[in-house]
Amino acid sequence: MSSIFAKRMETLGTETAFEVLAKAKALEKQGKDIVHLEIGEPDFDTPKNIKEAATKAIHDGYTHYVPAAGIPEVTKTIAEYISKTRNIEVSPEEVVVTPGAKPIMFFSILALVNPGEEVMYQNPGFPIYESVINFVGAKPVPIPLKEEKNFRLDPEYVKQNVTAKTKMIIINSPENPTGGVLTKKDLKAIADCIKDRDDVFILSDEIYSRIIYEAKHESIASLPGMKEKTILLDGFSKTYAMTGWRLGYGVMRKDLAQKIAQLMVNSNSCTCAFTQMAGMEALKGSQEEPARMVAAFKRRRETIVSGLNNINGVTCKKPLGAFYVFPNITDVGMNCRRLSDYLLNKAGVAVLPGTSFGQYGEGYLRLSFANSVEKIEKALNRISEAVDSL
Repeated sequence: MSSIFAKRMETLGTETAFEVLAKAKALEKQGKDIVHLEIGEPDFDTPKNIKEAATKAIHDGYTHYVPAAGIPEVTKTIAEYISKTRNIEVSPEEVVVTPGAKPIMFFSILALVNPGEEVMYQNPGFPIYESVINFVGAKPVPIPLKEEKNFRLDPEYVKQNVTAKTKMIIINSPENPTGGVLTKKDLKAIADCIKDRDDVFILSDEIYSRIIYEAKHESIASLPGMKEKTILLDGFSKTYAMTGWRLGYGVMRKDLAQKIAQLMVNSNSCTCAFTQMAGMEALKGSQEEPARMVAAFKRRRETIVSGLNNINGVTCKKPLGAFYVFPNITDVGMNCRRLSDYLLNKAGVAVLPGTSFGQYGEGYLRLSFANSVEKIEKALNRISEAVDSL
């Protein structure tokens, strides 16, 4: 019997974090105590000033349709913010506001990449990149991230694998799932790979740009000649603990912004009006709460890295950004998917297998430390006991 579904649906992947979350919630309903380290979501509440701005916006009538690319005063605020933080000239017409940052990934690939063309992306990396590449009929070309290079991509590998069919290179820094951070030297080398190609774009996922520790965030859009070649993706979910608000944006050249706005018209019409006003307050208001969150993440990072390195068979590098660790578990003697299932069912700790982020994630787990020190310590004790009993 033939499938009722379109053939393209067979190529569409998923995000394992939500699958593991569902399994963990099901176990909790059965009375099992679960420590959640699987989902990339800050455990902090959205700052009060942002919530108050949303409430005010509702009462002020921001409950109707707005322009597909975003409310003009919001796109102006984002343009000013990116101009200041990336040291480039950005106009409001180069900004498109979307319900979450994921649509920028989806729409950019949909608008630019033809079937059979190639898209390079970091692996292990955010799984939606590869999912959408496959969905549009393009060829995914993974760029391996290796622990010995601190999970930074190798520009030489990029150079050797750029072909006449390459249409896009996706970079993410700070990176999910490894916490790796690209240096300015790395970005210059990547830019040099495509400096003579007007048909190749960079999709720069900078959603964790504000969650960074010893390193400094660098944007490839800031390099000479790269603004016109770059789609800069950012949003509010991670920095301002606004995951459920669904608010993100892309910054790109005007002609592409018009195409992305056209895709918005055809899919979402527009992004929620009062949510956009809350986002404007997030950028313009006090930054004390986001700074406190990052300071807390840094303390949690010390706890989780130290604890993991004390578990038999586990080693863990200290991430420079984001709120994930990517420990090496090859000496535990179990593949990452089996180990993650074992830890959920045996120890009551929800984590993700490294292969959820691509083939080069085998031998690793991803743990989010966007949770309290108390719960992280509980998880570490449970993991240690579970591994020792293997």
